[in-house]
Amino acid sequence: MSHGIPAGPNRGSSDARPGELLPSEGIPNLRDVGGYETSDGHRVRLGLLYRSTALDRATDADLERLAERGIRTVFDLRTVAERAAAPDRVPRGAAEMALDVMADAPGASPARVAQLASQPQKASKLLARADVDSTFDTAYRGLVSLPSARASYHDLFLAIADDASLPALYHCTTGKDRTGWATAALLLLLGVPEKSVVEDYLLSNGYLLAGLQQVLDGFAARGGDPELLKPVLGVKARYLETALTEVHAAYGTVEDYFDRGLDLNATVQQRLRDIFLE
Repeated sequence: MSHGIPAGPNRGSSDARPGELLPSEGIPNLRDVGGYETSDGHRVRLGLLYRSTALDRATDADLERLAERGIRTVFDLRTVAERAAAPDRVPRGAAEMALDVMADAPGASPARVAQLASQPQKASKLLARADVDSTFDTAYRGLVSLPSARASYHDLFLAIADDASLPALYHCTTGKDRTGWATAALLLLLGVPEKSVVEDYLLSNGYLLAGLQQVLDGFAARGGDPELLKPVLGVKARYLETALTEVHAAYGTVEDYFDRGLDLNATVQQRLRDIFLE
């Protein structure tokens, strides 16, 4: 099936590794969503959809690479405050779409990472007494159930079910929670085994800690304890499992989550499979 979408440099490359970190100077956790095998023998197409951290630190060279990949749309999953504090730099010719996933829970941890990193002493006191796992469990249930999350993911998946939006890139601040759930939900809908989806999700740990070392160093230099910040910059399988438990409790299946939770019916779901599977 032909889709009229410009092929990215990796599209159709059989030796491309799923989840592989792409070259970048200022965009940690930049990856192609494709490459994974599905349970029924298909493969998620490469060169159509990318995920990353925020683009505020993207260099000119980074933007050129994204332009060469043909990025048509950048979906920003951050809050209004996050976007205002660190506006994206987008590749030439790309349209921007703001989707505030956490609008109905502005104090939720995924939206506070940048704020914590910029206030080391205050953050260290807060993190020292915080139950990080419990906080993220609550946040991940919200990624499934919050009205703002459901509306934002509806808009994201509906948009990428249209060839005119692709190739596309979506991101939040660190590219691991709001972005991580978007990726997991899509891959599961496409039929990628849950084991592979969890492994892909956990790749953020290594990619972020390496890519954000400058943030950790700055946190320490201003009097913060970087060891307290690291858990906030990482992910655990239990967080994703919390979101999946919420899906199963509220909707039953991932397909029903797309249908009843995101108002994306079987026709839209099939369009996503037609576009993203080969």
